[in-house]
Amino acid sequence: MSSSYLPVLILFGVSLANAVGMVVASAILNPRRPTPEKDMPYESGMIPLGDTRARFSVKFYMVAISFIIFDLEAIFLIPWAVEMRYLGWEGFIAMSIFMTILVVGFIYEWRKGGLDWE
Repeated sequence: MSSSYLPVLILFGVSLANAVGMVVASAILNPRRPTPEKDMPYESGMIPLGDTRARFSVKFYMVAISFIIFDLEAIFLIPWAVEMRYLGWEGFIAMSIFMTILVVGFIYEWRKGGLDWE
């Protein structure tokens, strides 16, 4: 039974050697030459003003979570649309219930002002 794990152990060893090799190669081939510009925090090409650890508004996180939820909705819609002929009415009804729940949640969030950037 232990011989069945041999390919997995070989793959693990090759992956580990590859990761260590890349870290060592990057340290050897690209020596660090620090400059004041390189040591500055990256702020989308702009000069950073104030503390870089400033807090974000909760609205930012609400919009980000909403984006993730509706992005997942699209991920579920694609396979359903591809297999819709084989799923029949049961698949259509299930996806209609799923979409109804998401639309109700979207309307609730919209009414509560979760998408406003004030």
